Parts: sequence; C-alpha cells; structure tokens
Amino acid sequence: MTEFRSGLGFDLHPLVEGRPLVLGGVTVPAPRGLGGHSDADVLTHAVCEALLGALALGDLGRLFPDTDPRYKGVSSLGLLRSVMALIATKGARVVNVDVTVICQTPRLAPLLPEMARQLAAAMGLGADRVSVKAKSPEHLGLLGREEGVAALAVVSVNVS
Repeated sequence: MTEFRSGLGFDLHPLVEGRPLVLGGVTVPAPRGLGGHSDADVLTHAVCEALLGALALGDLGRLFPDTDPRYKGVSSLGLLRSVMALIATKGARVVNVDVTVICQTPRLAPLLPEMARQLAAAMGLGADRVSVKAKSPEHLGLLGREEGVAALAVVSVNVS
C-alpha cells in the first residue's frame, strides 16, 4: 500500500557583504549574498526541510550542523542530494516540489527556470515536478528592507 505525505519547509538568512547570492543552486548577480555556514541557499534549504519533515527525519541543523567544519561553504545542492539518498532508504519517492523565494531585490523571474532545473536534477526528478516562484514582500518587514531572503517549500512524497 502506498502512503502519501506532505512536508513544509522554511528558511531565512541575512544578506551580507562579501558572499555570493546562491538560490536554487544558481549564483544570482547581486551586490550581497546570504550569510550562513554552507552556501546559505535558502531556496534549497527550504526544499530539504520540507523533504525531511514529510518523513519526520529531523531537520538540516541536526543532520548537517553548523558546528561541523565539513559543511563550511558546502553547496546546498549537495545537501539536497544527501537528503534524497536518506529518504530513498525509507522507501519514499518525491511526487512534486513547490517552492517560493521571498526577497525585495534582485528580481528573479529570468532565473527561476534554471533554479527549477538545478533542483530537479539534484533530486533526480523531471522538471515538470518542480515549481519555483518568487514573490516580493512589497517593502514590508525585514525582507522588504532587504535585510534577508526567505523561502517556503511544500513537497509531496509517497512511501511504499
């Protein structure tokens, strides 16, 4: 019997000087990047968190702690591949991913298809199973003041 599960993921990182802005595995032209132990790719982190949540497998902080030097500057797409390997050991298969990145600037619309392709490739999915969207916070709150970037993800998986 197949069981369907959903997972919800969220991530938020501050914008800082001297780092590239990486979203969905794509380096985005921007004057500042995201602060964090890994490459701080909030979009990919949100997807990882949703996948882990769907199967009650903990969270990124427990699996890849920022106190472990092995993860310093690591590509979040590599973390996503590790999460996919873990969920495969549980007999799970990803049905679809829907993720939204929230930032005031830069405008991301031209880069969204490539972000979806990068995520799909890292998960071994067809591009038709991964949706990446961007929303503006309309100058409201810390995201609207360009202090950080956030992302929300929802995934569906089936478990055999």
